[in-house]
Amino acid sequence: MKTHQFAEPVVLRLGGAIYDLTTRALVMGILNRTKDSFFGPAATYDLDDFFRRAEQLVAEGADLLDVGGVKAGPGDEVSEDEELDRVVPVVRELRRRFDLPLSIDTWRASVAQACFDVGACVGNDISGFADPQYLKVAAKAGATVVATHIRLRPRVADPDPHYDDVTQSVLDFLGERRQWALDAGIELDRIIVDAGLDLGKTAAQSLELLRNSSTLAQLHSPLLLSASNKTFLGVMFDLAVTERREASLAATALGIAGGCRIVRAHDVKGSLRVRDALARVLEAAS
Repeated sequence: MKTHQFAEPVVLRLGGAIYDLTTRALVMGILNRTKDSFFGPAATYDLDDFFRRAEQLVAEGADLLDVGGVKAGPGDEVSEDEELDRVVPVVRELRRRFDLPLSIDTWRASVAQACFDVGACVGNDISGFADPQYLKVAAKAGATVVATHIRLRPRVADPDPHYDDVTQSVLDFLGERRQWALDAGIELDRIIVDAGLDLGKTAAQSLELLRNSSTLAQLHSPLLLSASNKTFLGVMFDLAVTERREASLAATALGIAGGCRIVRAHDVKGSLRVRDALARVLEAAS
């Protein structure tokens, strides 16, 4: 595991705000409007629960909020209309209540468009821009996008993924998807990349990608880490989903040291403490 030092400043635009991520990561609080979230403590389909959790994440200091209406893994079908009903009203209300950048976790261009229209400024797409309209919609809205590696597609089980070199495969994929975004008219400082831990990877492959964050950071686009309470931590360390807090924070520390600059987290308070400690170390090193 190498500590990554950026040769140039890493800049990210979210809406009208500009962030220098050279030594300081952003913490993205997770808000699930789903009935089948894998992490029970953050299952907030009920509106009162959803907004209570949003208030908690904001009070803890989240830099931005990520709203999702469909979980990534296999489960009951969620139609486009149902996803719109789940997320558009809450994004609109979050925009009214809080002065924070909002991200919509969706792979449907229509859902992204509807959420951009009511205040979201980030499209977090775990499908790797499978919807051909996604980047066009984001470019027109002036939105930031997250290019995520996935081997197959969302909601599809991938029990035995094979790669000759998982790190190189992910690096090539993310470089290609970043170019797609650039070709669609999205500025470089509005493109985030994500290795997609657990998405079409075994636990060992996800851990390898985490260890090789410094290699992925060589793309010189802000690298998002989504490791919070994930399956690979449970498999590697024999931990139930509600027992992965410390492992998640350790993954956060490793990721930030390796160059990750957005941390998608259930535990915002703990992640911020790790982020702030690493920021001091990285600032001193630079």
